Amino acid sequence: MKVLLVKDVKSLGKAGEIKEVKDGYGKNFLVAKGFAKVATDEVIRAWEEEQKRKAQEEAEEIARLNALKERLEGMKLVITKKLGANGSLFGAITNHDLADALKAEGIDIDKKQIHLDGAVKATGLYEADVKLGHGIHATLKFEVVGE
Repeated sequence: MKVLLVKDVKSLGKAGEIKEVKDGYGKNFLVAKGFAKVATDEVIRAWEEEQKRKAQEEAEEIARLNALKERLEGMKLVITKKLGANGSLFGAITNHDLADALKAEGIDIDKKQIHLDGAVKATGLYEADVKLGHGIHATLKFEVVGE
């Protein structure tokens, strides 16, 4: 019997492959456990359409992330923080502060996606790496000013 693998099966093959297996193994294990479907023309056609749809969605997501990268790299964020008596900041600027400042600009990025090299404890110009997904990284430039 021919089956279309829906998930990777260690000893058989990867998802999307069509394999010839014994009837009992195909019906009682692969299909019953949800690892495969019986390879009819309709199942194969539906699988191909699903893969095309997923590829289209991924391409749209990558285009959206590249546009967001251009927007992030083109902006200069200004973060205002209280200064102490000696001119240093009260506390440090963290990725949470950057995420909040971006949210105020209308860009919703999780603080876990923002990476700072070391603590920001003084006024000046800094850069942060923003991981957007699909291997796309943006460099966010921001300025820390005292109030």
